[in-house]
Amino acid sequence: MSTLGDISVIFDLDGTLVDSEPNYYEAGRLTLAEYGVPDFTWADHETYVGISTQETVADWKRRYALTAPVEELLAVKNRHYLELARTSARAYPEMRRLVERLAAEGVPLAVASGSSPEAIGAILARTGLEAHLRTVVSADEVARGKPAPDVFLEAARRIGADPAHCVVLEDAAPGAAAAHAAGMRCIAVPYVAAQADAPEFATAGLLVRGGQDAFTARAAYDWLAEQARASFCPER
Repeated sequence: MSTLGDISVIFDLDGTLVDSEPNYYEAGRLTLAEYGVPDFTWADHETYVGISTQETVADWKRRYALTAPVEELLAVKNRHYLELARTSARAYPEMRRLVERLAAEGVPLAVASGSSPEAIGAILARTGLEAHLRTVVSADEVARGKPAPDVFLEAARRIGADPAHCVVLEDAAPGAAAAHAAGMRCIAVPYVAAQADAPEFATAGLLVRGGQDAFTARAAYDWLAEQARASFCPER
């Protein structure tokens, strides 16, 4: 029996469970280069962290005055990304430990990501996390991506959880905002350290300012257990 009571946990994928942002940057750089934009930088990429792939390429079309349809840009970027993800996706060790501990205790788990279903599947298969994370929601499957709450609310629905009993793990400000809008608690582990003071992260119940370098499965689990004791228990 889990000490976490009725808590369910929903993980963001990119930058939270896995260090996939370098692959997303490279996929974006290759895609834009094909369409005549040769100088896409890491700093440019950082502005899209936490935003769905579809919304990212739609913004590229506007920002760089691209004539290709959004659907074409999306397909090209996803093709580049999948080639990279299938060979080099890497789970953060402490996140893996947390997933394994929660799964062993029978805590309901889900992934809610801005990536395509194909990309999510490729990453979970590559890292072996698919053995524990079988409920997956892509932003492609809901009306609005983060910072709207849709992906988190759909994840909660699929695992049969009350949103008020869900805790989200996120690395990006739009994801933290989405968790708050969904009425869920949030453990924020900023991928971009300079964004730790973003107002969206102020709504997080636990903010790990040092990012993945400072995150530990034990501390996260202890915080979850504290939440269960403090406010997720039935009223007496």
